Amino acid sequence: MKTQVCIIGGGPSGLLLSQLLHLKGIDTVVLERQSREYVLGRIRAGVLEHGFAALMREAQCGERMDREGEIHEGFFIADHGALKRVDLHKYSGGSSVVVYGQTELTKDLYEARDRLRGQVIHNAEDVQPHDLKSAHPYVTYRNGDEIVRIDCDYVIGADGFHGVSRKSIPKDVLREYEKVYPFGWLGVLSRTPPVSPELVYARHERGFALCSLRSQVLSRYYIQVPLSDSVEDWSDEAFWSELKRRLPAEVAARLVTGPSIEKSIAPLRSFVAEPMRYSNLFLAGDAAHIVPPTGARGLNSAASDIYYLYHALVAHYQRGDDRGLDGYSAKALARVWKAQRFSWWMTTLLHTFPDSLDYDRQLQQTELDYLFSSEAAQRSLAENYVGLPF
Repeated sequence: MKTQVCIIGGGPSGLLLSQLLHLKGIDTVVLERQSREYVLGRIRAGVLEHGFAALMREAQCGERMDREGEIHEGFFIADHGALKRVDLHKYSGGSSVVVYGQTELTKDLYEARDRLRGQVIHNAEDVQPHDLKSAHPYVTYRNGDEIVRIDCDYVIGADGFHGVSRKSIPKDVLREYEKVYPFGWLGVLSRTPPVSPELVYARHERGFALCSLRSQVLSRYYIQVPLSDSVEDWSDEAFWSELKRRLPAEVAARLVTGPSIEKSIAPLRSFVAEPMRYSNLFLAGDAAHIVPPTGARGLNSAASDIYYLYHALVAHYQRGDDRGLDGYSAKALARVWKAQRFSWWMTTLLHTFPDSLDYDRQLQQTELDYLFSSEAAQRSLAENYVGLPF
């Protein structure tokens, strides 16, 4: 096989880039290790920056998002029982976010690739990039007993933290930064009406909690738990009981509980790999960086990578202009580190750290008090939450 751009990874990042390039006449092949059903079964966050939503519309994939997505112009922070609202619309200059499940977004992208007869190859095993420093890189994968070769101009690694792409960069070139937090999020998805029309982030001495939603009939709730906990340690009844303890009384009284559809624990970590380009290989999304989910930056950081890559590849193929490709890593990383800073700040602000000193806790409280006493602080929060410009 031969293509212009071979994309490793059939999640939202790889599919979105493939769709955008296809609309500009640039040929792509997407390789995904798992089945489509597996990819669509992954439950992930769904708070989209306004810039990500605009990119979905440009990819001709935004119709259902605009119809079914929830426009949120603010969110709440609960601090030991007191509920305060952050007005995103007011403090970001009129912007907002769209709450739309990642599973639904991925479904829309798959349907768009099907409509255009895009090449998305599932169950591609043993994917491996080759000759990345040559003018003729290629990617191989195994289909049963057959080894298939795809010749291409560029390889895009959008295959996640555990994928092969980042591992293809020599160790003496790659630099990795990592911070692992001493807790995780126990998340429950339930077919119940959300407790609030906007997200509620709760800080409590027992640990952090978050009330989120996927739609008016589908809710997503999280509580901070020790890394030593497992899903089996938490019955539905125990989860709902602990969640109520951490919410303000007025919110807990409105909470509608029900059986969990999905329950999982996600450890919190921050991770960045540099550079995001190695010759003809470009990393995007979780292959290059991970943030704690506190500030809803994970999927959105991936979207900014795709924005830069999309425009850089269009400039290369349509105008012979390689400045975007040459500057991709530096430009993407500059925004990635800003997302890292924001996610670290929100995580530090709202979680209970097991080894924190009285001094740390007092600073945490002072930071929250300052946030709601300062319009400048709320503008900074709103600007980051709705998404910094690409």
